[in-house]
Amino acid sequence: MPLLVTPAQLENRAELYHQLGQLTTAGIGLIPALQMMQRNPPRASMRTPLAELIHQLTAGHTFSDAMPRSGTWISPFDVALLQAGDQSGRLPDCFKLLSAHYHERAQLVRTALASLAYPVFVLHIALLLFPISRFTGLILQGEVFAFLLQKLSVFALLYGGAALLILAGNAGGENWRATLEQLLQPVPLLGTARRSLALSRLSAALEALISAGVTIIEAWELAATASGSPGLRRFVRRVKPLWLTGQTPAESVSASEIFPDEFKSLYHTGEVSGKLDESLLRARVYFAEQGARKLKTFVMLACGALIGAVMLLVAWQVISFYIGHFQMIDDATKMSP
Repeated sequence: MPLLVTPAQLENRAELYHQLGQLTTAGIGLIPALQMMQRNPPRASMRTPLAELIHQLTAGHTFSDAMPRSGTWISPFDVALLQAGDQSGRLPDCFKLLSAHYHERAQLVRTALASLAYPVFVLHIALLLFPISRFTGLILQGEVFAFLLQKLSVFALLYGGAALLILAGNAGGENWRATLEQLLQPVPLLGTARRSLALSRLSAALEALISAGVTIIEAWELAATASGSPGLRRFVRRVKPLWLTGQTPAESVSASEIFPDEFKSLYHTGEVSGKLDESLLRARVYFAEQGARKLKTFVMLACGALIGAVMLLVAWQVISFYIGHFQMIDDATKMSP
């Protein structure tokens, strides 16, 4: 999933899955349902990949095989869940689960953008006004070129850095994502929120895959990919040989530091009791709520810190201006007879 995703894109994906869930629940076949969506998709850009998906299905491929063949527009998380739903006969339920998932993500992104709007606006105003010497030079001496050159340089660096970060996030591979995960993990609240949301995706994919009758090792491999966490994928690759020799996933999970105690307890209880699907369902809900709550808290604190930093910058610039002004008056007084 790209680093920069707008709420509209997420809502369009949620609407697509919502309508597919409604149509298939009503008894309409998968291909007719996709054809209806292809004629009137939530987003025009979805028309071409939907047409390719329909082409793959009419060519005789199963839905599980057709999705990867239709392009990269479907995320690994979506593919894992929909393949599980296709195999288990729970495809309408998986459509609804994905719709709720993308709707929740859109709400989170919308909340984050709304919280950031004011501090970003204040930051732009501060960068336009300060340093105050450039602004006073523009007003009193008409130094338009010097003012514009300084502001363009500052904003070029600001927007250029943001653009590079977005491009790196969109084009980065496994190594980049692993590095980003390691850098953000120690960040208070944000690191825990990212881990909780990854565990929620892992639990959702595992529950759907196990219910579909997928073997536990294959389910873990697919679910780790669907989670979007390089750390979880490394964990599965590392312990897979142990599973093949008889160690249970619960034992591996309990021995790993990558999982919090809540997940270890839920997974162990589910494996021992034979109700792993129910435990994973509870884990999905628990970690989704925990991740969303901590992410919202982090955004609020980050916005407060940004506003505080801008206020300190403004105060420093104002104090510096008056110190320089009074110094000029004092020098002029000393020089007068």
